[in-house]
Amino acid sequence: MQRITPHQPQPLFDTAATRRIEAAAAAGLPPHTLMQRAGRATARLALALAPHARQVWIACGGGNNGGDGLEAAMLLHRAGHAVVVTCLGTPGSLPADARESWQRALDAGVHFAAEPPALGAQDLCVDALLGIGLTAQPRPHAPDPRLLAWLAHMQQSPAATLCVDLPSGLIADTGQWAPGFEALAAMPRGPRHTLSLLTLKPGLFTGHGRDAAGSVWHDDLGVDSSADQPTAWLSGAPAQIRRAHASHKGSHGDVAVIGGQGLAASGMGMTGAAILAANAALHAGAGRVLLALLDDGASAALPAWPELMLRRVQALHLAQGAVVCGCGGGQAVATVLPDVLRQASRLVLDADALNAIAADATLQNMLVQRGRQPELATILTPHPLEAAHLLGGTAATVQADRLAAAQALAGRFHCTVLLKGSGSIIAAPGWAPHINPTGNALLATGGTGDVLAGLAGARLAAAHGSDAAAAFDAATQACWQHGAVADAWPQGHSLTASELARSLTV
Repeated sequence: MQRITPHQPQPLFDTAATRRIEAAAAAGLPPHTLMQRAGRATARLALALAPHARQVWIACGGGNNGGDGLEAAMLLHRAGHAVVVTCLGTPGSLPADARESWQRALDAGVHFAAEPPALGAQDLCVDALLGIGLTAQPRPHAPDPRLLAWLAHMQQSPAATLCVDLPSGLIADTGQWAPGFEALAAMPRGPRHTLSLLTLKPGLFTGHGRDAAGSVWHDDLGVDSSADQPTAWLSGAPAQIRRAHASHKGSHGDVAVIGGQGLAASGMGMTGAAILAANAALHAGAGRVLLALLDDGASAALPAWPELMLRRVQALHLAQGAVVCGCGGGQAVATVLPDVLRQASRLVLDADALNAIAADATLQNMLVQRGRQPELATILTPHPLEAAHLLGGTAATVQADRLAAAQALAGRFHCTVLLKGSGSIIAAPGWAPHINPTGNALLATGGTGDVLAGLAGARLAAAHGSDAAAAFDAATQACWQHGAVADAWPQGHSLTASELARSLTV
């Protein structure tokens, strides 16, 4: 068993792949073996989380997830712990393995109750109600009222909750709440832990998954899945960048930032967005940062940032280094996009550049043609609404299946897509998508996306190549570092985009 941290990459398997792995393993083992292993793993983690628990409440469903909980209840009871089990199923309705675990728990003397203990009476709650079977499709019947009541009771309890395999109500493949369970997202929660059995599931790390799961643990139940193709990967920490002593500013790449529409165009100045992206590239180690503001020359000098080199867009050599285009670009960015799409060898498109492309079929075709040139590197960094505009859908549709949306966008434009949000997705044609494990709600403030775009530009400028692989690696590294800075932020100190940019390192 291992606790999942952001530092090591991990393979992730969706429900279909997990079921194939489970079926293959079960075929080579005596009946009931995997459930006994799952019960042992659950009991072992329960004891580690609450070694002095006076009472453990285990809520069991009517399927094999409930059987895992029943097996754990039997083991905890035999170890001398007070256990109360509530169960939605009856012996006659349980699957064969779960029915055997029910009998083992009954024979061991486990206490079964019709209702959960009163709030505060238990020191640990165990959610073994549903497992991985839920999908986004509406259920033919509303969830059992007892199921929803027990889940609400757990979330209102001050005791820690251990979820067996998956938080009940969460969809394993998407990290969204299944129909009928949406209200759980707004309920208070005590400490949360999830023990993912056999495989790690993508939904634990994106969408609502990170909030629902809390600390994630994994036990492979003694089954080797290394020969199976992962559905996705949880990103690990990027390798440390080592710079040669005999280097100079030209060794680390140029980043040109194009954006920052001025006040004159619409009465809403957005130069700060471009400046944030440029500062991020600067602090992330770019050799030179060139800033081309779309403000008709209103910002003739930037004394606060003397390291940023001001340029007119027409004076930029777009094929040199990396270009970050769109941060605060407003409507003005549309006029420069054709040249940028044609000429930039390494390109990060963000914010208003994405909106302009979504609104213009000609620009969309140019981006598609660019993506078909393997020697060019392109990264799109949309938030869900921008991704929806590019896909012709809604933000809700994008959020409903973030992995699928990122892959669809990458496939449509033949480039790397970094779909921002909780558990950001990095997708590109030919690669299994990555889910980023770093970051937190401190990043939910204006300008942090511009910082990410600038950081991605710096990583792309320093890459050894300018192809699709370089784009995918740069986006993955930048996303991980961006979130890691927020994770390390001192408690009680506010995080602004400017502070975030200044805290980046090479």
